[in-house]
Amino acid sequence: MTIRLNQENLPRIAVAKPGYDRKALKGGIVHFGLGNFHRAHQAVCLDRLMNKGLGFDFAIVGAGVLPSDARMREILAAQDYLYTVVEQSAGASDARVVGAVIDHLPAGDAGAIIARLADAETRIASLTITEGGYFIDAATGHFDVTHPAIAADGKAPDQPKTVFGIIVAGLRARRDAGLAPFTVMSCDNIPHNGRVTREAVVETARLSDPDLAQWITDNVAFPNAMVDRITPATSDRERAMVRADFGIEDDSPVFCEDFLQWVLEDNFPLGRPPLEEAGVEFVADVTPWEMMKIRILNGGHAVIAYPSGLMDIHFVHEGMENDLVRAFLDKIETEDIIPVVPPVPNTDLGAYFAKVKERCANPKIGDTIRRLCLDGSNRQPKFIVPTIADRLAQGLPVEGLALESALWCRYCAGVTDSGAVIEPNDPNWDRLTVVAKAAQTDPSAWLGMAEIYGETGRNPAFAEPFARWLAMLGEKGTAATLRVWLGQ
Repeated sequence: MTIRLNQENLPRIAVAKPGYDRKALKGGIVHFGLGNFHRAHQAVCLDRLMNKGLGFDFAIVGAGVLPSDARMREILAAQDYLYTVVEQSAGASDARVVGAVIDHLPAGDAGAIIARLADAETRIASLTITEGGYFIDAATGHFDVTHPAIAADGKAPDQPKTVFGIIVAGLRARRDAGLAPFTVMSCDNIPHNGRVTREAVVETARLSDPDLAQWITDNVAFPNAMVDRITPATSDRERAMVRADFGIEDDSPVFCEDFLQWVLEDNFPLGRPPLEEAGVEFVADVTPWEMMKIRILNGGHAVIAYPSGLMDIHFVHEGMENDLVRAFLDKIETEDIIPVVPPVPNTDLGAYFAKVKERCANPKIGDTIRRLCLDGSNRQPKFIVPTIADRLAQGLPVEGLALESALWCRYCAGVTDSGAVIEPNDPNWDRLTVVAKAAQTDPSAWLGMAEIYGETGRNPAFAEPFARWLAMLGEKGTAATLRVWLGQ
């Protein structure tokens, strides 16, 4: 017999659960994007803290502007904002009910969200709106103030529709009321996420109120953060597992790996929860940790992804079980990527990479190759191209990284080595497919995408091996090409 998850039934649920009085919690954090990653990461850290009797003033109030936010609100409200997190190692699955979320504002109701942001109780506005939610112009790498949604918020700042327009309106309300501003904390997986968020908020404000933009520049904190936890999407499979394994009827459980990392710059003028008591590492500058993660972990994901995708491998752990993929990852990380990653305080980069491999090999997660292949046009310029550029600047070879780029190009042509069609897997898929097909006879067509490769694509030391590997992939296929590069 299963038990429906809600506050009334909580005492009957036989897994770890909140040991604190949820009625004593205050909503000090407004969070945009109450998806799986946030609920398995930031909310879990706060729940750990609250179970120690700390951080009661920093419970989470959800907010959002997307249709999916409305559905999440509906599901969580029916469960009194409780949900199950299942942490999975290779040998065990442990569940706990998380209680750090106490409310979710109506999705798209800008007035309600602005009012909550303007409330003196709110001290942090945090975000997990995905990498693509920051309106970054791919050609310039900066915030796109000409995007129609942002331009509309600039023309009608009292009726904002975007996250950034709403944050600006909330800050305006606090300024006008004489209240100190809340801290804006991005928890998205983008380099220098605090800096990126600052630019988005300031430039949105500048469209309608230059004085407010200056006030935000002078007064609002935007700490950078490095966040990490593999958190696959929830499906009927996961809901059924929670029922079968733990006896809980939960319409929105979260499954994740048993690894969690959060490195955060300590810049919170209105105060913050003592998250160091929950395993969060506070530092003056997050850059070294951020570069380590982006290049070794996220870059490593790309190295696994495209050969696996071309060889019709479905799950990430299955990719790690493939001798060629695993050897490709080992060689490219140890010879190409790690040697140009700057040192990280108190961190062994080799040990970090060993942990990455262990995580990727975890069969319990069910993470898919398709997810790792997703949105390469946004991820490659952040996770792979900077390493290529650094190696070229140092006069170092880029054979392995050129092969990785050729594999991505081949993937975007839309057909696996077996002839199976690859369904669209990038916001720019249609354009990428056209260019990838053209690159089969003219490799410069692919490297000419300046928004992805910039000057790097025109460097002969990269362009020549890229063209060579792309031609070999077309002639021999993925497995044979990998064997050539590996010297097998």
